[in-house]
Amino acid sequence: MGFNYAQFIIELANLFDDFPLSPSSVYVFDTIASTNVIVRQLLEQGHKPPLVAIASQQTAGKGQWGRTWYSPPGGLYLSMALDLSLSVQELPHLTLWSSWGIAQILRKYDIPVGLKWPNDLILKGRKLGGIKSETSIYQGRINQGIIGIGINWSNEVPPTGISLQSFWTPHTVPPIASLEQLGAIILTGVFQGYNYYLSQGSDRLLYAYVQLLESMGSSVVVNGVTGIITGVTPQGELKVRFDASGASTEIALPPGTISLGYDTQ
Repeated sequence: MGFNYAQFIIELANLFDDFPLSPSSVYVFDTIASTNVIVRQLLEQGHKPPLVAIASQQTAGKGQWGRTWYSPPGGLYLSMALDLSLSVQELPHLTLWSSWGIAQILRKYDIPVGLKWPNDLILKGRKLGGIKSETSIYQGRINQGIIGIGINWSNEVPPTGISLQSFWTPHTVPPIASLEQLGAIILTGVFQGYNYYLSQGSDRLLYAYVQLLESMGSSVVVNGVTGIITGVTPQGELKVRFDASGASTEIALPPGTISLGYDTQ
């Protein structure tokens, strides 16, 4: 069964008294290559943000840095476009507020989601979902952003993944009853993350993000040397401290330069 547009709109209305998204700006598809691509095409055709594309299945979904995002039926695959006004230096904040907003709202449903730098949502040490953000720049500023989100609901997952349906035991009454409700919750989380960023600023957002970063204090090997993860910079870089001979050195690693990986044991 595909994603039910009417039920999704009802779920959105139940969560948001004044949701900043018109039902006519929600596009639902059965099988497409990529929701990010569809949203980009809609923008090129003159459609105005905010707008959302949702697919029951993607055939060419992509994660960050061109990695393939496995998108079989049963998962949540959506992309949302927003009008923005950010400096180029603030680009990493898009992923920070999106991932933090999604994690914090799922935790309100008793799903203990954490964050894995820079853009993964994790549950019980496994990957629950991920985020791929794209932006456009006009006159030196970021004027639009596309936030692509994939969440494992009841779909097949790789050994490093976990789905929400497998997280709940057979005797559990799930706090989220449907894929459509999950979609509404995820979109609400993104908007709440964005509003938190606008109202509280990047420093407060970064602090909140780091509180959910499950790798804090963990060891990581960089160029053959073991260091300790100590946080994330305002530019979205991973901070790693190296201790040797009574002295400490801290470096910042840009996204894409190192993978923290998953434990498949």
